[in-house]
Amino acid sequence: MNTAAYLRRLGLPTLLDAPTSAESLRALHVAHIEKVAYEALEIWLGRPTTVDPAESAGRIIRGRGGYCYHLNGAFSELLRALGYDVTRHVGGVQMRGGAPGITANHLVLTARGLPSDANPGGEWLVDAGLGDALHEPLPLVAGTYTQGPFTYVLRPSEVAPGGWRFDHDPSGSFDGMDFGLASTGMSAFADMHRQLTTSPTSGFVRVATVQRRDAYGVDSLRGLVLSRIGHGASSVTLSTARDYYAALEDIFVLPLDDVSAEEKDKLWRKVYDAHEAWLSGAPQ
Repeated sequence: MNTAAYLRRLGLPTLLDAPTSAESLRALHVAHIEKVAYEALEIWLGRPTTVDPAESAGRIIRGRGGYCYHLNGAFSELLRALGYDVTRHVGGVQMRGGAPGITANHLVLTARGLPSDANPGGEWLVDAGLGDALHEPLPLVAGTYTQGPFTYVLRPSEVAPGGWRFDHDPSGSFDGMDFGLASTGMSAFADMHRQLTTSPTSGFVRVATVQRRDAYGVDSLRGLVLSRIGHGASSVTLSTARDYYAALEDIFVLPLDDVSAEEKDKLWRKVYDAHEAWLSGAPQ
């Protein structure tokens, strides 16, 4: 992994030789959240991906994003290269109306050895892959936390003995996330990654979703519906390919420089047809 190039992508080249600290971790986390979109457009482009962090990091450096396995996988490699003590964990995101569980549909990171005034113990929940959730790392301490317009709760998990439960804000896209504290390798996510990228029942396969969090809220693009949650909530349907790709570049920092004009035409047609099917009530 080209650590210097990754930091340039985040706009933080000066952190290449900086000592590890809670402050620097926060800066890295915020930059990753704000500059690297949560997206699964590779599925809609017909480009298979893996959970290999080096592959994910290369794609991020080239200006793209990913979802949790990609974002947290690559971010953990970056942090380790910078000297941070980071551990990967198997987690489970509970969607609205679903049941909690450690399903391996989420990769979670924790970091330790980084004390601060707000977190003397120095352990942190680090998660760049929750889409519309965390903006900054959370102290790995039970409590209620506010980040911008959203309120989160961190508490002991009821389904992962000794683990943790993250409760999302009621306005968020999912109920919460549980994870155990055991360390894991990336191979633990290979089967679920295959399912999430190929199964007709997968949310990533059914809806082309892009999200980007900032300090004041979150922008989401689901199909052709662009919405803002937080300060200045709004929703609009993008009716042309020009508007769609302008939104990807201007709002989600996704210029798609690695996608040809022909691929963009095909992507637009697929997203447009899926949106029309949704409007008609047809199964997706």
